[in-house]
Amino acid sequence: MLDAAAAQRKLGLILPVTAGDMRAEPFDRIVQELKDARFVDQIVVVMGVAPDAGDYRDAVQKVSVLGERARVLWTDGARVQQIYSEFTEAGMNLGTPGKGRSVWTAFGYLLADPRVEVFALHDCDIRNYERSMLARLCLPMMHPALDFAFCKAYYARFTDRLHGRVCRLLVTPLLRSLTVTLGDSHLLRYLDSFRYPLSGEFAVTAQLARSNRIPSNWGLEVGTLAEVFRNTSIKRVCQVELCQQYEHKHQSLSLDDPGKGLMKMATDILTTVFRTLAAMGTVFNDGFFVTLRSAYLRAAQDAIRQFHSDAIVNGLKFDRHDEEGAVEGFARQVTVAGEMFLEDPVEGHEISNWSRVLAVFPDAPERIRTAVAEDSSEFA
Repeated sequence: MLDAAAAQRKLGLILPVTAGDMRAEPFDRIVQELKDARFVDQIVVVMGVAPDAGDYRDAVQKVSVLGERARVLWTDGARVQQIYSEFTEAGMNLGTPGKGRSVWTAFGYLLADPRVEVFALHDCDIRNYERSMLARLCLPMMHPALDFAFCKAYYARFTDRLHGRVCRLLVTPLLRSLTVTLGDSHLLRYLDSFRYPLSGEFAVTAQLARSNRIPSNWGLEVGTLAEVFRNTSIKRVCQVELCQQYEHKHQSLSLDDPGKGLMKMATDILTTVFRTLAAMGTVFNDGFFVTLRSAYLRAAQDAIRQFHSDAIVNGLKFDRHDEEGAVEGFARQVTVAGEMFLEDPVEGHEISNWSRVLAVFPDAPERIRTAVAEDSSEFA
């Protein structure tokens, strides 16, 4: 079914990867699984946090088994960096280096080919990856009888214990606390409707990818959902379960260093949510964030009670003290993110969308493709 649909509607797959992840076992598994995914027309492996040309060469070698449809886009290479410099000099905001900028650059690469109508994205640290996951993600976007513009993945996060703390203990309690403090909101109800809003897997039409502004930091997933809400009808948004169980690497909680790990992720997500609400007319002040922190803390503590029960019923390990510590850390970041927002309510890490870039640099996608081809000729 999907192969037949792919003959009519071309799919481009984006794989953002760091040098470390590229050398890990999950990436090798993903490459092997994709060898037989004939419904994918183009594969862009976006190589970030890899300043060494040796990292790039190793990535090209690993990807070579996928044939001509696969290319490595080296964001730290001199050619792509030169393009970034020209964009910045022209007044474009490219945010900070990271997954968001890598994904945005891959959008540009795929936009050079008007045949590619659907862009799909998934992480490269999935330990139990199967190509059926990608097929499930893309089918709602490619089937000729359907008319979706965006598809978001969800899945269960557990092994011998529950995972996904940022989603379970921060995002869901936060959204419900915001509803309590601000009142009913279409945006908050929409965000809360996603089964796993922080999943790194989604598919989007090329047209919507061109219009969306996305954060360059850990706010990428929530920021993308907000942009989809802004730029298309929610009737054209769907969710799909990729698998019964999903396993990938886990970030450290980093309670002692809020500039790293899950504390950094929490701060980026919180500021993204606050700026999104402000852009839609919500007025914040100092007192609001004090109230929100209290409401969030109560909602998150209630969530811990629920997850403790879930763990007992399903025979999973559960460290309630550790969960309480995570919630207390996230609560502190509510205040920190609120202060950051009040100091600068407008400035964020959102990258200029491709519609704006193309207005100034109409040939930008073709230039990115040329840079990828020239890097391959010089270094591979």
